[in-house]
Amino acid sequence: MRVVDLTHVIKEDMPVYPGTETPKFLPGSTYDADGFKETCLQMFTHTGTHMDPPAHLFANGMTLDEFPASQFIGKAVVVDCRGLGEGEFITMEHVRACGDAAEEADFLLFNTGWDQYWGSLEYFGEYPCIDDEVLDFILAGDYKGIGFDVIGLDPIADENLTRHKRLFAHRAIVNIENLTNLDACGRGLFDFSCFPLPLKDGDGSPVRAVAWFC
Repeated sequence: MRVVDLTHVIKEDMPVYPGTETPKFLPGSTYDADGFKETCLQMFTHTGTHMDPPAHLFANGMTLDEFPASQFIGKAVVVDCRGLGEGEFITMEHVRACGDAAEEADFLLFNTGWDQYWGSLEYFGEYPCIDDEVLDFILAGDYKGIGFDVIGLDPIADENLTRHKRLFAHRAIVNIENLTNLDACGRGLFDFSCFPLPLKDGDGSPVRAVAWFC
């Protein structure tokens, strides 16, 4: 079995959404003083490779702990959007190139190639985003989730989070951001999981996103 990790490592100097504090790893117990090591981790729920539920945008929206565990595992397909430039849109032409897998998948994962900029200022630039027709297609489907190798579903300049609101206003679905290594997943359907922490009233959580191939 081949396993591909689609997750960025969480560390103190990692990229975070502009205005958000970076994670802090604070010593709790040490080998010398206590005979074991334990660390106090402080970070925001939307750090690194993470998941948004409807409660991220809506006070009465579904929280992560309200989803069954089955929401976070299924079949996925990568939508190849790597030919797009800054500020260009992901269209149904990219989705249709996946063939029947686009409708058979539980998760649509959009590969813009933007993860190559992880750790640089370019990562927070004008990354490609889905257009309205693609969002309509997602809303009309029966997907468990969608995912991206960029920092947001909306353009970095859209402080209103228009696409997030449209997505979560109509569907009990999850949105995964800051994926990586989607190039390694090839074409067609594959097994995928993206389990979040079961945080009470969770508005988001880092995930360990993984693809595997038997």
